[in-house]
Amino acid sequence: MRHRHLPTLALALGVAVFLDVLRVWLPSVITLFGRAAETPAELLGAFALGWFLLALAAPTLVRRLGARPVGLAAAGVLAAVRLALTAAPGGSAQLWLACAGLLAGLTWLAATAARVDRPVPGLALGLAGAAVGHALLGTEDLVWRGGALGWTLSVLLVLAFLAAEVWAGRQGSPPASAGGRRAWLLCGPALLLANQIALAPAVWAASSGAGAAGFPGLFRASGGVAPWGASAVALFLLAALFRPPTRAARVLWPVALLAGAVLFAAGWLVPAYLLTAAGLGGCLARTDTAPPDGDVPDGRAAARRGRAAVVGMVVFAAATVAYYAAYDLGYPNGWVPVGTAVLVALVALAGPSWSPSELPGRVRRWSVLVLVLSTALGPAFHRTPPSTSRPGVAPATVRVAAYNIRMGFGLDGRLDLDAAARALRGADVVLLSEVDRGWWLNGGHDTLALLAARLRMPYVFAPAADPVWGDAVLSRFPARSGRTRPLAAHGAPTGAQALGVTLDLGGRDLAVVVTHLQPPPGRDPVEQAREAAAFARGYAAGRPLVLGGDLNTEPDDPAFAEFLRAGLVDALAAARPLRTSPADDPRTEIDHVFVSPGLTAAEARAPRTEASDHLPVRVTVALP
Repeated sequence: MRHRHLPTLALALGVAVFLDVLRVWLPSVITLFGRAAETPAELLGAFALGWFLLALAAPTLVRRLGARPVGLAAAGVLAAVRLALTAAPGGSAQLWLACAGLLAGLTWLAATAARVDRPVPGLALGLAGAAVGHALLGTEDLVWRGGALGWTLSVLLVLAFLAAEVWAGRQGSPPASAGGRRAWLLCGPALLLANQIALAPAVWAASSGAGAAGFPGLFRASGGVAPWGASAVALFLLAALFRPPTRAARVLWPVALLAGAVLFAAGWLVPAYLLTAAGLGGCLARTDTAPPDGDVPDGRAAARRGRAAVVGMVVFAAATVAYYAAYDLGYPNGWVPVGTAVLVALVALAGPSWSPSELPGRVRRWSVLVLVLSTALGPAFHRTPPSTSRPGVAPATVRVAAYNIRMGFGLDGRLDLDAAARALRGADVVLLSEVDRGWWLNGGHDTLALLAARLRMPYVFAPAADPVWGDAVLSRFPARSGRTRPLAAHGAPTGAQALGVTLDLGGRDLAVVVTHLQPPPGRDPVEQAREAAAFARGYAAGRPLVLGGDLNTEPDDPAFAEFLRAGLVDALAAARPLRTSPADDPRTEIDHVFVSPGLTAAEARAPRTEASDHLPVRVTVALP
């Protein structure tokens, strides 16, 4: 690659490194600073936004000290933090390291913006490349992986970024023009829409198992991710890097983007990410314009681009906080991706529509081909979804575990699905709460697929708060059918549902129900408990029944009594008190298992682990 294209390569690699840091910083703010909703949402939001507002000083620093020295220093800190986060023990060290990496990444963006007036190819390749890497890793980032392979790939990524950054600075580049502000302003909004919807491999995976026969509104384990994920990457890159075939297409890109955001808010995931990918790439391309004839570069133009980049990232932070705070504060949040898409569309339409890309056509074509093929071939590197076989004779006992996994993050704030799997190993049926299948706030991981692969158990997933967050049943026995019922909020800010699944034990059925009750502020979730108990008894229809999950109620509370009033039996009664929360100092009994009369429960326990902020509960159920 000739030296004039090195800034594009450095930008693409830097975006990938910066995204790795963001995938740690975002969940660290929630799990470590926020302490799983113990910290008020307003304070948590102020803490998160404060770092981005602090970065507004970066363009001034760049103007006074120079873009090259500031950019190199910030890139060095960003790279060092990226590697340190893999070795960090978690806890406060991880939180503050991630904050330092975030500030370094924002400063590097401001310095890069001062030097690069046509950033769209680098941004597009960086976003697409990061998505492809995330997909190849099964949505479990390198930053959370140790071992020889994880460290080798991490070091190679960081060294490639630093080498490109150094060589881009040493060989110089033509003076940057006064253009590029619109493209840099869209950096933050594009980063959000790409990682929340368009280029989110976990969302691709979550949508692939929808609509199976006998499972209306539910999602089952599936290996059908590749075609749609590859299509999203192809649509995004083709729209971002190549001239649109017709003038009408230039207007259709903003329309496609808005339609994709609306469909995402409505829960239609596949058309949402395909349309958003095409629309986002096309809108970015509309801002990739050559400077006007007679343009004279000056320092003020560079500073304006730097400010535009940081302001765009402030928009990213504000939109991220606004979307996910809704689950604590209880307001509708579908408007956030739609509003972000509107902003991107307006900026894209506000100026000249397109100029020929500075990247040679050969480089663009090969980039698209390699990234799309990598996405399509990604599943070949992963385990196929586990399967089950119908037992010849119904077992005498079934080992049941119920666990709130807190999206896979342990008390130390690290993504540790190996620890969660150890806590559940040996169970025949697993009832999971707080299952995350692609929330950008938590790093965009498909924690359900990752955990199911470790346990070698297929799953059935039901959305609760939104299409990629809810509850799941994993089982060693075949699932014959399933049904979900949304539970009324009754003043609770977070959505809830009850998922019923029928398991074939070999000649007889077992009905299992998992739910995660959401208490209204200062109240017991009595109404939701009544609804969940009624759904469970109706779903079982006289068959043996097991119900469990994080019920957010204690044995002496009115909500707990609703399950007993429905005729269910406390399967953990012999072991009480059986406290499960918080995991490091259990004081409350809020995770429970109930069974229908006629089933006998034994060996109830809550194994000690810090793989979540809850302890799992385990019990062996004897069938009549």
